[in-house]
Amino acid sequence: MKLPTFADPDSLSHIFTLLQSSFVQMNETNSSVTRKRRRKNDKPGDGDDDDDSIQNQGTKKKELSGFLTSLLLLEEQQKRDQEELDRASEEEKLSLEANQKKKTKAMLEYYTNFQDYYDDAEESERIKRKKSRAMAGAVAVAAASDGLEKVHTDKVLKAGAGGGSQSQQRRLWVKDRSGAWWDECNRPDFPEDEFKKAFRMGRATFDLICEELNSVIAKEDTTLRNAIPVRQRVAVCLWRLATGDPLRLVSKKFGLGISTCHKLILEVCTAIKTVLMPKYLQWPDETTLRNIKGEFESISGIPNVVGSMYTSHIPIIAPKISVAAYFNKRHTERNQKTSYSITVQGVVDPRGVFTDVCIGWPGSMPDDQVLEKSALYKRAEKGLLKGVWIVGSSGYPLMDWVLVPYTQQHLTWTQHAFNEKIGEVQKVAKDAFARLKGRWCCLQKRTEVKLQDLPIVLGACCVLHNICELRNEELDPELKFELLDDEMVPEVALRSASSMKARDAIAHNLLHHGLAGTSFL
Repeated sequence: MKLPTFADPDSLSHIFTLLQSSFVQMNETNSSVTRKRRRKNDKPGDGDDDDDSIQNQGTKKKELSGFLTSLLLLEEQQKRDQEELDRASEEEKLSLEANQKKKTKAMLEYYTNFQDYYDDAEESERIKRKKSRAMAGAVAVAAASDGLEKVHTDKVLKAGAGGGSQSQQRRLWVKDRSGAWWDECNRPDFPEDEFKKAFRMGRATFDLICEELNSVIAKEDTTLRNAIPVRQRVAVCLWRLATGDPLRLVSKKFGLGISTCHKLILEVCTAIKTVLMPKYLQWPDETTLRNIKGEFESISGIPNVVGSMYTSHIPIIAPKISVAAYFNKRHTERNQKTSYSITVQGVVDPRGVFTDVCIGWPGSMPDDQVLEKSALYKRAEKGLLKGVWIVGSSGYPLMDWVLVPYTQQHLTWTQHAFNEKIGEVQKVAKDAFARLKGRWCCLQKRTEVKLQDLPIVLGACCVLHNICELRNEELDPELKFELLDDEMVPEVALRSASSMKARDAIAHNLLHHGLAGTSFL
């Protein structure tokens, strides 16, 4: 007899229960028939029928019993299969957990070995640097370096209030950066042309600046790290001002952190403004003024000129406060791009060296308003500029000490001649600003420096420009920069009637003595 298959053990148990109840009913029926036969004397024919019925029921009972036994065996087999399946699942689960633990342990061992390797490399590199400095320095420096080698960067951190006397060692981690480029530049055999291209000045001028600033910006080594040398500090600042590159590129060039570079630049610029500005950017004394007057007169024929004045704009990122004040309408209209700026007003001598600067007023202010805010204007109010001229463009008003060109439409021969000659004096200041922005490219584009720190950086650029000009550091022709500063005629172009008469007299003398040119013909 072929047994059916059942997918569900519960269904098999249900059928087994039904079969058991059928078997019980069949036994009860058989017993009832037997009792009836004993009580009655029926006919022989009837007895035979009952015997056949009992025999058939016995056969069915045997078949049912066999089927029931098969079902019992099938149920037991399925129970054993289920137990084996559960046991296999449990073993597989234990195997997976064991493999996961092995992988985790291997990973932890790998990272531990990885960290130990770099810790050892960092330690050996640190010891190597210390030994090289100790060999190159004096005996005192060598002794200090030996003492620093004994001080490990490991720090012992005491446990918390409930930690008892246990302690945990912790290593000071510093990111390893490559300063190979600066090490190459700092070598004595590094080409002079390449050095000047990188820092906009020769090695001798660079050494002079380092020597002047050494007492202010030099730092001492600490137990945790070595101080950055003065030469590298100055180099970071000069390269940033010269290229105008972002701080992340400065960081890569010199092997220093970005925040460290930003801090160094501000420190060096502040030192330049504090130490070098009083020495290299000051109003000339009487003797120097006489020489300046003579040089300007030889250029233009105009007497008593002590300076050429110009105002330029430095682009900035839109400030968070007073945005409208720094909005540069003229640059925005010309470039079709929203522009914000601050102003730099400068007075230069015939060599293009700054003798006075006024830095930081908002870009929306016209040139005449910037002049009124400057220390130069206050000096003139005190009478210190009496009897001398400072030549400006048409964006400045004509005053007793400010000489500007004629701006009316229909000019006479004499006025044309005057404008031609005064333009030669104006060109001195404009060329000086062009060299300033060409040499220090950070002035050509919006900078990352905060607005409150920007006057310090611009002042340092002016001082460094003067040092380069005084030491005849020629500007690379590739760095030539073209100025684009719009001029606006002031609302009140004439501030003094006497100055107008003085200008007319100068124009007449130029033409009368044959000093005026004829290029306008």
